[in-house]
Amino acid sequence: MKRAPQRIVSLVPSDTYSLVRLGVADRIVGRTRYCVEPADVVGSIPRMGGTKNPDVEAILNARPDLVVANQEENTKKDIARIAGAGIAVFLSFPKRVADGLAHLARLANLLDIGKDPAVKDLLRGYYHALREAEAERARVAPIKTFFPIWMDPLMTVHGDTFISDALDLAGAANVFADRARRYPLLADLGQAPPASPDKVEGRDTRYPRVTWEEVVARAPDLVLLPDEPHEFGEADRAKFLALEIPAARGDGLGVRLVDGKDFGWYGARSLDALGGMRRAIRVAGGDGAKVDG
Repeated sequence: MKRAPQRIVSLVPSDTYSLVRLGVADRIVGRTRYCVEPADVVGSIPRMGGTKNPDVEAILNARPDLVVANQEENTKKDIARIAGAGIAVFLSFPKRVADGLAHLARLANLLDIGKDPAVKDLLRGYYHALREAEAERARVAPIKTFFPIWMDPLMTVHGDTFISDALDLAGAANVFADRARRYPLLADLGQAPPASPDKVEGRDTRYPRVTWEEVVARAPDLVLLPDEPHEFGEADRAKFLALEIPAARGDGLGVRLVDGKDFGWYGARSLDALGGMRRAIRVAGGDGAKVDG
């Protein structure tokens, strides 16, 4: 039987967190500079570049028997070079919170720890947290929410993204779930005709650039400003509070700074945060209305 991987390089911050939660921090021999949690554990693990520009030479020199990567966060060129050197690559692309749980279970089995009692308890707890969130989502009316990911240009997420699914599970309805990205930029901003479908084929349309006028027209009851990938701050919050949107009325609690890792890190981190996200959204947006039936 082939030996389970003992030397792992993680090129994905959420996977680094998940590996630690699975109890295999001692197997991680390399990480990116964005792999920052859990801070008290990963601080001693060597950094090997970023997610888009990893130090491939350092990775190869670390002699890992597994590199954990993500189809969206890492580049095809770097993954091909690592795989070409004979190193196994575990490549994933979870687009839903449930996908993140399935990915976590596959990772545990790959590392030959899927039957460990502590790992089984961890995964069982995540499964119950997911089912509880799904049941609550069906019972309570969601809060219309705007979740930008960049400020200039103003960007957000389509419904076919991990972030949008995390929002949904937490009780927030993404007001731009139906808004695909258009090409070129002027078309995305409504200032030019969009390119024909054949010219857009194969391009990612899940992260639209939107106008402030569109945000006002979508009338969100809640605006959540994450600290990544763009680090929104109080100055940004003030701009949203100045808009004529329901979220900016009253005491201003409808425009909030939040931890972007809770909504964007698939696997253990988003599952750990699920209960807290649900509570924060209900408090920020009001108790919400119960769904009839």
